[in-house]
Amino acid sequence: MSDLQRSFAKAKLAGLPAAPPLPPNVLIEENQFAEEDTDELQALPEPEQDEDSSSASSASSASSTGTIRPNSKHLFARPTGLGSGRRALNPLPWTDYFTQEYYLESVRPDETVIHHAYVKLPGPKGPLFVLHHGAGSSGLSFALFAAELLKALPNCGVISVDARGHGETVVKTPNGEIKGEPYDLSLDLLSSDLTNTVKLLQARLGWPELPNIVLVGHSLGGPIVTDVARKGTLGNSVLGYAVLDVVEGSAMDALQKMNLYLATRPKTFPSVASGIDWHTRSRTLRNSTSARISVPSLLYQTPTSGTHLPARGPWMWRTDLSATEHYWENWFTGLSRKFLETKGGKLLILAGTDRLDKELIIGQMQGKYQLQVFPDAGHFIHEDQPARTAMVVADFYRRNDRSALVLPPKVGEMLKPGHT
Repeated sequence: MSDLQRSFAKAKLAGLPAAPPLPPNVLIEENQFAEEDTDELQALPEPEQDEDSSSASSASSASSTGTIRPNSKHLFARPTGLGSGRRALNPLPWTDYFTQEYYLESVRPDETVIHHAYVKLPGPKGPLFVLHHGAGSSGLSFALFAAELLKALPNCGVISVDARGHGETVVKTPNGEIKGEPYDLSLDLLSSDLTNTVKLLQARLGWPELPNIVLVGHSLGGPIVTDVARKGTLGNSVLGYAVLDVVEGSAMDALQKMNLYLATRPKTFPSVASGIDWHTRSRTLRNSTSARISVPSLLYQTPTSGTHLPARGPWMWRTDLSATEHYWENWFTGLSRKFLETKGGKLLILAGTDRLDKELIIGQMQGKYQLQVFPDAGHFIHEDQPARTAMVVADFYRRNDRSALVLPPKVGEMLKPGHT
């Protein structure tokens, strides 16, 4: 280009308006591209894992699909804030899962029992599910199960009890002093407690008669609900009973290893959160949400030295399972026979078919009860897989619901004049 042409071009350009400035994000992006040639890829830090999430990798992939030109400096940075992968360990309130709690007093000649139960009352003509936990647990172990059951049967009610020596149920002497361990946890007394709790609730609410009832018991609760159904202490209101992950044969075998298990688990915890953490990390409970609901009720805080100081010591187990050893055989001996012989619908949900003993295998082949197996669940089936458990129990109720039966007219009615 000649000097004359350059002068002409400069004169033309000088007369044009100034170009607008580039947006800041474009400037930053251009600077990033300029730096990419000199950046070195940093080592990938070890990612944090969330034990409760099985979709962390897919979520990460989905979030990166809109990235066009990633900055190598920040691509491998550790995430911060709510997405850091830390598990929540704070307790969850029972009021999110039940509508009421009741303290029901039962007076005996040698003691007074204040039965505690979590309740959601049934609607008109709705069934009542009576839930009993296992040894060392509490009524809150059924919290997620109850919520899922209400989704399947919105008109139903639930009552989840705390057994004596568990949860908030209290036993007092005739002088009004609270009884401590060892508690009388014989099967006859525990099944009597369950019956009394239901009847006391009936009296408190003024029900003229009990609604249709389905009994559900986990572990120790299995023999208890079976005993209540066998004795008929709740009358004809009981449609059937469901037993969760306990059979006589495997229970008796497990008792031989119980002391070893109790010796290896922690005696105390520095906080409720650490107790929740232990239950999930040890895979005792495989559902961290359920652990956050139920575990706090299993622990109590020991007092510090001094009579007027608030309790600020370590957290200990509310129920000393080793002190219940005297009753272990009493709970489970003869369970298979009682389960098969008792009238009413029968449901058995197990975490594995290897738990079946001979009597139950024969009974299942004869169609005497309904069997469901959840191989992916642990011993606490209703906590590990509450939705599946609730679905099976709801279907069990529907099959045994007498109000849904439509009976044909009697022969005498059919022979009357005018009958069509």
